[in-house]
Amino acid sequence: ASPADFEQIWYFTRTELLLRDDGLAVWKWDPNVKPHVADTNNATDGDMLIAYALALAGTAWKREDYILAASRMAQALLAETVGSSQGRTLLMPGTEGFTGSDREDGPVVNPSYWIYEAIPVMAALAPSDAWQKLSDDGVELLKTMQFGPRKLPAEWVSLHDKPRPAEGFDAEFSYNAIRIPLYLARGGITDKALLTRLQKGMSQDGVPATIDLTTGRPKTVLSDPGYQIVNDVVACVVDGTKLPSSALQFAPALYYPSTLQLLG
Repeated sequence: ASPADFEQIWYFTRTELLLRDDGLAVWKWDPNVKPHVADTNNATDGDMLIAYALALAGTAWKREDYILAASRMAQALLAETVGSSQGRTLLMPGTEGFTGSDREDGPVVNPSYWIYEAIPVMAALAPSDAWQKLSDDGVELLKTMQFGPRKLPAEWVSLHDKPRPAEGFDAEFSYNAIRIPLYLARGGITDKALLTRLQKGMSQDGVPATIDLTTGRPKTVLSDPGYQIVNDVVACVVDGTKLPSSALQFAPALYYPSTLQLLG
C-alpha cells in the first residue's frame, strides 16, 4: 500500500474499530446494520496484525505516530490477551469468553492466532519476557495438537487438561488453521517434522482441504491458488522445492485466499 492508502485504512480502523476502552479493536463491523459494530469483543490475531502493520509502516515511512500507536496496541495485547495456564503462556483469542472462568473447558485457544513473525516486533514495542515464551509455548502446543486420524490441530482447542477440540465448535481443521504452516514458515520456524505433519494432514491428493478431525475425511477441497501456496511454501522450507510458477501469478479472487497468496 502507498502511504496515502495506508493512512486511509488506518483512519477507518481508529474511527470505526478502536472503540474499546482497553486499546484493542472490536472484531465485527457490519456495513448492513446500524450501529455497524455487531460485537464489541476483540479478535487478538487482528489486533496483533494491526500493531504489526503500524510498526512496519512507521519504520518504513518514519512515522512516529504509527510506532506510538503500535506500541499502545502491543501493550494492550500484553495486558489483556497474553495469559498463563499450567505453566504455559497463552494467547487468548479475545478478552471475553475463553478463559477458565468463562467456560467449563477453558482456557480455549485458537492456534492460528499465533502470528510468529509479529511476536518479536510486539516484544520490541512492549518489552516483556512473556513474548518469547508465548512463541515457544505456541510451537510446543502445536506439537501436542494431533487430533483424529490425520493428527491435525483443531480450530479451537481446550487446554483445560490434555489438549482436545473445544466444546461448542466443530472438531475440524478449517479456514483458520490453514494459516498455521504459513505463519510458522514466515516466522522462521522450520521444524520439518511439524511442518510435514501439517502439510500431509491438511492435503487431499496434494490439494489443501478442510478436514473433519473425527473421521479424517475432507469437507471442502481448497483449490484456489491462495490456499495451494501454503503447501508450496511448506515444500520449499522442508526440502527446497522451488515455488511453482502458478504461485507467483497473482490474480485476486476471493479475499481470504488472495491474502494468503500475498503472504506466501
